[in-house]
Amino acid sequence: MTLKQERMADRIREILSELLLFEVSDPALQGLTVTEVVLDRELEYATVYVNALGEEDRAEDVMAGLRRAHGFLRRELASRVRLRRAPELRFHWDETLSRAAHIEAVLDSLALPPAETSDAETSEDKDDA
Repeated sequence: MTLKQERMADRIREILSELLLFEVSDPALQGLTVTEVVLDRELEYATVYVNALGEEDRAEDVMAGLRRAHGFLRRELASRVRLRRAPELRFHWDETLSRAAHIEAVLDSLALPPAETSDAETSEDKDDA
């Protein structure tokens, strides 16, 4: 993305986060985090990645809530950004956090336990000292 796209994506992420936190009253959207916004070159489409941090089972309810709130969010976004047209919002569930947790769990299961020193080695080390 260009610098302008990055700045506008950051601004859109901030605005949507504030709207979801303070102005949307839908219970399905409580505790929702906007993790990333990606804009296309013409700034017409914004791909918005969201997650409910640790509540992966809520994904369907959250996406349904975002479909219901889509018009409100786009209208409020349009009033707060300086663009000819407000970008069309495309919401996606961000699976990055759950994937990272899964990878970490796999790596932890592969970790070797620390080697235990036997009493014989310990006593030899004391004799050398």
